[in-house]
Amino acid sequence: MNMLENKNILIGVTGGIAAYKTATIIRLFVKDGANVKVVMTENAKKFITPLTLATLAKNPVVCEFFNPENGDWNSHVDLGLWSDLFLVAPATANTIAKMANGIADNLLLTTYLSAKCPVFIAPAMDADMLNHPATKRNIATLLSYGNYFIEPDEGDLASGLTGKGRMAEPERIVDEIKYWFSKKKLNPKANGKKLLVNAGPTREAIDPVRYISNHSTGKMGIALADVAADHGFDVTLVLGPVNILPKNRKVKVIDVISADDMAEKCISIFPESDIAILSAAVADFKPAEYVGQKIKSKKSGFSLELTGTMDIAESMGKIKRDDQILVGFALETENETINAKKKLLKKNLDIIVLNSLNDNEAGFGFDTNKITIIDKFDKIDKFELKSKYQVAEDIIKKIISMM
Repeated sequence: MNMLENKNILIGVTGGIAAYKTATIIRLFVKDGANVKVVMTENAKKFITPLTLATLAKNPVVCEFFNPENGDWNSHVDLGLWSDLFLVAPATANTIAKMANGIADNLLLTTYLSAKCPVFIAPAMDADMLNHPATKRNIATLLSYGNYFIEPDEGDLASGLTGKGRMAEPERIVDEIKYWFSKKKLNPKANGKKLLVNAGPTREAIDPVRYISNHSTGKMGIALADVAADHGFDVTLVLGPVNILPKNRKVKVIDVISADDMAEKCISIFPESDIAILSAAVADFKPAEYVGQKIKSKKSGFSLELTGTMDIAESMGKIKRDDQILVGFALETENETINAKKKLLKKNLDIIVLNSLNDNEAGFGFDTNKITIIDKFDKIDKFELKSKYQVAEDIIKKIISMM
């Protein structure tokens, strides 16, 4: 089934060099049967012409509140009511700031403020602008309003620098929107069920300025929280220090830093949960002793004694009731299936999700993942490389099948 067939998609184009990619986005939407309209800012017209986008969209492009030649009014309210989804691509730092603060000085912004449909935002800007505290705050504000962000890519930027800030490629943007439309209605099995997820890394402090951590971004666990909430679960996400947040506003987020913090929160919440998914990359070791003052550098070197952290999955497996489902993750490099099965048994899990560091574009930092799901009945399901949201869908469907 084509998820975009007859969907009304409004695309907002702002003044960034990535506006040239919007032409491909429109072409892909139209190819899949969507009805597309475009609203542009004045600066956007400096990068790509309205004629180009109107030709691809098969609809006139609107830029002004009214047509100066005949006085026809371009109603931002009507545009918002017409749309099943509003995509702003590219979204500059300037437009993101205005959206976050309710500024309505052009047709695109007034349309955003009156839109009743879901809004997807594809940022495009220099890495320094993306990482500026003001931009981070504005993105967090828009996320809190229930908007969806499509993470930008890393690569060469228009400034000549290299970093994160390139607008996502058109194919990925369209795929994410297709996936959003493909999500099923609330699952009756999820109604009233409480689901706990942990995600992200932990930081184990050495002194006030140094810590031990890992490369986890939390993307997989956040995707799980979002998808579970989309299915209708009451979701609590215990989240380590990361730079992204869930898209679904119904997800309750509890921020933690260390492995001890994460263990305390998860173990205290678990007895009231029906399901727990332990996807966090919790540190296995922490400094044996925290030093209260910054450790001075020494030319002779420095020795750090480590001690083990609590195994959260094993601890929760010991208190798990028969009516609860406990899901763990295993990141392996050798004897992968054998080691995953051992963990499943040792930690009293119902399901274990196996990741391999030998798979390209899977694991830490990627938007994609490749998994194998093993359950307590020794059933093994292998999946191809997919987006992490699609992987989360596979995992949630497996959990529902075992409820």
